[in-house]
Amino acid sequence: MRQSHQLPLVGLLLYSLIPSQLCKICEVHKENYSCLNPLISTMINSKHTRGIQDANVLLSFRLVGIQKQDVEQQLIQHIKDKVARKGSDLTSGQLALIILALGECQNPDKKFIDDYHLVSQLEKKFQEEIENMGAHNGNPLTNYYQLSLDVLALCLFNGSYSIPKVAELFDPENKNYYFGGQFSVDTGAMAVLALTCLEKNVTNGQIKIDSKDLECINNHIKSLVKKILSEKKENGLIGNIFSTGEAMQALFVSSNYYNESEWDCQQTLDTVLKEISHGTFSIPTAAAQIFPALIGKTYLDVNKDSPCSNNFNISTCESVTPTDSPSNISVHYSVKINETYSTNVTVLNGSFFLDVMTEAQKINETIFSFTMVKTSWGPYITSVQGLSANSSKRTYWQLLSEGKPLSQGAGSYLVHDGENLEVRWSKY
Repeated sequence: MRQSHQLPLVGLLLYSLIPSQLCKICEVHKENYSCLNPLISTMINSKHTRGIQDANVLLSFRLVGIQKQDVEQQLIQHIKDKVARKGSDLTSGQLALIILALGECQNPDKKFIDDYHLVSQLEKKFQEEIENMGAHNGNPLTNYYQLSLDVLALCLFNGSYSIPKVAELFDPENKNYYFGGQFSVDTGAMAVLALTCLEKNVTNGQIKIDSKDLECINNHIKSLVKKILSEKKENGLIGNIFSTGEAMQALFVSSNYYNESEWDCQQTLDTVLKEISHGTFSIPTAAAQIFPALIGKTYLDVNKDSPCSNNFNISTCESVTPTDSPSNISVHYSVKINETYSTNVTVLNGSFFLDVMTEAQKINETIFSFTMVKTSWGPYITSVQGLSANSSKRTYWQLLSEGKPLSQGAGSYLVHDGENLEVRWSKY
């Protein structure tokens, strides 16, 4: 059972003042659902959807009420095969996401969660994250985005965790909310969802906690929401296009922590819809993460005891016709460690950053050699010139265009003729 703390009398006033979490939500109207079809197509038809990407897609489908039995069964089988083969190798966040996906609404998959003791496994992995932080200068085995997923899944599925420890770890000034000196919006947003789940359980009387921990959690949410809103762009995006969906979810459930004038939800929604029409969400994980917010759903809506819904009608949406363009383009590609190594690369029009790196490696296998791993967000660069990224040392390979960091990965960023691309050894 979850750790419980009696709420002293001095905390009763604080308890009564907890925000009610009445959500401020803007969503796509049903008559415009057809223009979300590109997202559905990406999630269903991608040849690269496996394992953890399947969990993202399944969770999205179940939250918004899309029932395509053949696709859903395939997703479920991929997830179960992944757990059966590599359960112990899954990261804490991957396991948390699987629990959320399989456990959403009343379905037979809850038995799989119980049979494989997935919640107990997550409790253990979360504790290992905390122990690693104690031994390695506050650095978790993975990252704070995954730790937030852990807390959210444990909260929703009655797992065991230390509330005082969560209150301590999720201090908004913790370095793990920052990446390259920049506040990570999606990490902050996931933390808001997790902490709001704890707060909600207190409000509903499901758990009792010390008044100091409750006050701490409330203050954390307030501060994180402020940081998220500070990353709002002129066009309404929050952070970047790929962090906006989860930022919307966080703001939906925390509307009592900011003024209505601080966020134009409709502007954000309109900008996201434009990006969908431009084919921005070409990776299943990206499509799956933006989808729930567009229908007014959040990960806090995951409910193992609610009936599975079937209320999303899919119809035809007008497609965007690509414009004619040259068959080949040329880009300037550089690798920067202590010094910079550069070359000009010719690739087919419509190529991605990864294609440029591959062609550069053919030009010089020593200077431009690299390795990668496949993740739910596509290929992730693990090393260049034999120099490997290291989470304990907070080092990674940063992708840039015209000197500016990219929000997309090597397998999803579409390069342009004459562009200056760079892979830079960096710390966060």
